[in-house]
Amino acid sequence: MKLAIISHTDHYTTHDGTIVGWSPTINEINHLLDVFESIVHVAMHNDGNPPLSTMAYNSDRITFVSIPAVGGHSFFEKLKIIWHAPRIIKTVSKVLNQVDCFQLRTPTGIGVFLIPYLTFFVKKKGWYKYAGNWNQKDAPLGYRLQRLLLKHQKRKVTINGHWDNQPKHCLSFENPCLTLKDITLGREIVKEKKVDRPISFCFVGRLEKEKGVERIIKAFSQLSSDKKLKVGIVHLVGEGKNSNYYKTLSEDSGVHFIFHGALSRKDVFEVYSQSHVFLLPTTASEGFPKVISEAMNFGCIPIVSDISCISYYIKHDINGFLLKPVTVVNLIRQIQVIMNLTDKEYQALINKQRELLESFTFTHYNKRVASELLKLKAP
Repeated sequence: MKLAIISHTDHYTTHDGTIVGWSPTINEINHLLDVFESIVHVAMHNDGNPPLSTMAYNSDRITFVSIPAVGGHSFFEKLKIIWHAPRIIKTVSKVLNQVDCFQLRTPTGIGVFLIPYLTFFVKKKGWYKYAGNWNQKDAPLGYRLQRLLLKHQKRKVTINGHWDNQPKHCLSFENPCLTLKDITLGREIVKEKKVDRPISFCFVGRLEKEKGVERIIKAFSQLSSDKKLKVGIVHLVGEGKNSNYYKTLSEDSGVHFIFHGALSRKDVFEVYSQSHVFLLPTTASEGFPKVISEAMNFGCIPIVSDISCISYYIKHDINGFLLKPVTVVNLIRQIQVIMNLTDKEYQALINKQRELLESFTFTHYNKRVASELLKLKAP
């Protein structure tokens, strides 16, 4: 069976002509070859040098087809989406003629016109993946429209978490991010981990305000001098247009921050392995971020926002800690709780995490795709 995946995933061309794309998505697609004969990925291509957070496809059974890189928040950027819509639809239509089924990854700017197009004009088998917050109250207009269209679909929609009044065709799927080998490696690393002092923390994501980077720096800056002595390294992994501001803000914090920039998947896993705590005090539109389960696999206790479906997986003071409301004061409070944990309490939190992790493997995800999605008849 041949699959077309349509997404807004950024791709780049390296100096030797290799096409690379954002690692979490490319890695997921690479593993889908265990289910599909071949995959065509219709996605966006950007000029410039690829960041370290990209990777190449691992098989010639995956073909990349480019569409214009569109999207953004300004009126002009949204106008560009409309301008390029006919060209994007034409490309998608051509690819769909070559495959047996499709997956459209949403929410995305192009989803505003691709969901109606696929719903009303395409008869092929397919499903939609909604990776954002399915229950977001104040979502942007484009997200609300896409969610409304997906709630009234004949095709299946995979979403993060479990929700009240969830339509029957909307299936709760975990975001895959771990191999069985990763699970085994994580289990070995966790055996050796102790909550020794000083304690190291990490954040992985876009360096921007809504992701909580400013809250993290301010929280550590406001710790008392004796508490700061208990902090080892605070690792910040990722890039953003305000990176220099955050570096300046951290200089007088009295805490050792390391700004890694974008890293390869292997290097991100090494940061998790060196850290005791994973921080994500986000107010962004999240589903269940893959970085949480990745960090947990390597023995990091999550301190994360109680938004979207995160609390379905993270139980406060059982396998992590939840922030509600998401404030600097609450973040400081939870950091102090972590600092007072005994090694026995730390190990108990980590051991409770192991029960979840197999649900986030590519093997588990692929089995569900094969059994719950591919046996469906085209609408």
